[in-house]
Amino acid sequence: MSAWDPGPYLKPVDNRGLNGEAAYFARIDLHFARLMEQLSQAQNQGVSVAAALVSRYTRQGHICIDLASHAGRVLEDETTGRRIECPPLEEWRKALVSSPVVGSPGEYRPLILDSASRLYLWRYWNHERLLAEKLLELGRQSVPLDIGAIRSRLGLHFSGQASGGIDWQKVAVLMGLKGALCIITGGPGTGKTTVVTHILAMLAHLDPKIRVALTAPTGKAAQRIDESLGRTMRSLQEAGVELAMPALRASTIHRLLGVIPGRARVRHSAENPLPHDVVVVDEASMASLSLMARLVQALKPGARLILVGDRDQLSSVEPGHVLGDICDIGSGPCYSHKTCGLIREAAGYELAAGNPQGLQDCLVELKHTHRFGPESGIRQISEAVRAGDANLCVQRILRGEFSDVCMQEISSPKMLAGSLEQAALEGYGPCLRAAGVEERFDLFAGFRVLCALREGPFGIEAINRLIEEILSRKGLIRAGSLHYHGRPVLVTSNDYTVKLFNGDIGFILADELDGELRAFFPGPDGTVRRISLARLPEHETAFAMTVHKSQGSEFSRVVLVLPPRESPVLTRELVYTGITRASRWLDIWAGPDIFAAAVRRRTERMSGLNDLLKDRGPGGNSGDSSLRRP
Repeated sequence: MSAWDPGPYLKPVDNRGLNGEAAYFARIDLHFARLMEQLSQAQNQGVSVAAALVSRYTRQGHICIDLASHAGRVLEDETTGRRIECPPLEEWRKALVSSPVVGSPGEYRPLILDSASRLYLWRYWNHERLLAEKLLELGRQSVPLDIGAIRSRLGLHFSGQASGGIDWQKVAVLMGLKGALCIITGGPGTGKTTVVTHILAMLAHLDPKIRVALTAPTGKAAQRIDESLGRTMRSLQEAGVELAMPALRASTIHRLLGVIPGRARVRHSAENPLPHDVVVVDEASMASLSLMARLVQALKPGARLILVGDRDQLSSVEPGHVLGDICDIGSGPCYSHKTCGLIREAAGYELAAGNPQGLQDCLVELKHTHRFGPESGIRQISEAVRAGDANLCVQRILRGEFSDVCMQEISSPKMLAGSLEQAALEGYGPCLRAAGVEERFDLFAGFRVLCALREGPFGIEAINRLIEEILSRKGLIRAGSLHYHGRPVLVTSNDYTVKLFNGDIGFILADELDGELRAFFPGPDGTVRRISLARLPEHETAFAMTVHKSQGSEFSRVVLVLPPRESPVLTRELVYTGITRASRWLDIWAGPDIFAAAVRRRTERMSGLNDLLKDRGPGGNSGDSSLRRP
């Protein structure tokens, strides 16, 4: 077969052809398009364009592409002056249906085309299907309850609380008890972990032998749920609530499933399910489609699944927007007659019954925050960002209405270096002067510089170097080599041998025992772990972190750095996630126009999960009417 010709639909304006660098498509996209063309055993330009687009969009976190939104369009590549012409929709669909590499849902082909003109890589279509089917199956499973006993336990767990209006935490607890699936979403400080603690404590009271798995997408998030759950349990015990909960220790989802690095198979699957009766997933917004599909397939028959997270945070780095797709149904709570009856009998709240779609009958959104007071600027700005009200955000900050939020425009690397000097010395000076390791950990959690970018003058690599230079000049560190006393490090990969995981934060310090540099990390129950530098997994300096890496963390003060030019990376979800990492003070280093543009730009990841859940859920259509071959 002759060398692949991009044809009229991948047409370069210049004459460099496929061998030149095209910014719109990466080389892997073009190689995949070439492979699909070769497997088709005939030139089919519709397949070529579609395959390249699927590859490109999957790399960007989408599960599929919507052919209708691309059909007939000319995609301009401003970097290279190229244009990519997409066929008209009907012509495109015919070209795809006629190709042996494209199948309908249920067929085993490299590409899958559904009736809504969504085109998938088979792997992601299959993961989406498996996840939707399992979630709906769980959502239909109810558990017999002793209403009197539940009412009594609710009164015990929530004793002494104000009784005005509906306590949605109580409703969320009932959701976690009534069936096999419970989804709890809400912003920081809304009591998600408190609700989970109540649910687990009440389930353990009903069955003292219950087996519970606490899990999260990253090691840092798993550590946080451990700490939060421990604090909440102590508070309940101090309030006189007897807890019969088993000892719990959170792990990453990868570790729970027994993911073996470099292998496709996992230890726990449908053939060898997890032994747990309840699986709780914290920070579920960070979980990718593939990971969630693997997890639900590994649940044993009769197991409960509780998903917890903030639907408005950044999605996973890998493809998928699972929690957002699950929660994006309707504008408010909508429960069935049966669920409303349970809420009325057990909690005394009257809710109007409706016709819930998808998984609405398993979903609770917590909105009242306990972390911030009503006057908190961080709370008000985060709510405005979540609502997309960019102008209100900027105007109120610039008018100085908040005592805990400020904004300054940093338009050049020189200005950045000047502003960083004071912030770094104030934020990191006390930590670096601390004598004890535990004190360093505590003080380091008080401040963090968060960046939207990794590279460039406003990315974490450059800013970490700037901070090291500032601290070196003041004699707080000696950053002459890669490892130095006082260097904070962020682990970026999972190492099950050393038991350090992606997101773990520690320090390189001179060991008081022998003066040798070692890595120190917080251990269980307040202990400190010493790790040889030779055994330290992949890591990076952590004075500045990306907003993505900060998910699941909380800092007293945050400096959020946005670049002076617009970028597709700057989105509402990124800004919201960065803002909500701060608990007491927030500095926004960004121009008002850049900040406002980011707030207006929502992350949209294409998938069919939401439609699958609505179509096949209560009140929806069953089955798939996708296009079939004649």
